Amino acid sequence: MSITIKTKYLGELRTESVHVKSGNSLITDAPVDNKGKGEAFSPTDLLATSLASCMITIMGIQANQNNMNIDGVECDVTKIMSSQLPRKVVEVVIDFRFAANNFSEEQKQILRDAAYSCPVALSVHPDLKKTVYFNF
Repeated sequence: MSITIKTKYLGELRTESVHVKSGNSLITDAPVDNKGKGEAFSPTDLLATSLASCMITIMGIQANQNNMNIDGVECDVTKIMSSQLPRKVVEVVIDFRFAANNFSEEQKQILRDAAYSCPVALSVHPDLKKTVYFNF
């Protein structure tokens, strides 16, 4: 088993993670409401981002397999934290907007099913509310 990501604590509630295979890196920073500077993605921001990116990726795979084009799909992601302790993400709202709007009902369902079956959606705790809008 090979290492996927190396993460280092930089101090001041900031980390740097490096994707070993590509060498790409990213910084996380604790949010202002949790004693951080809020100058980069927080770890919980990455959770919400992972869900949206994974959904788009799996929709892309299904689109390719079914001769559909979803190039240009965009989404807005809203992360909602619990107002009580312990701090946790209680809901992720994802609002997809598709550039093309010529999908049949069957194709739309293929894309919806793909989104909900992405590995991140299947990996997060079932209590995490996933509110997803598909604007075709």
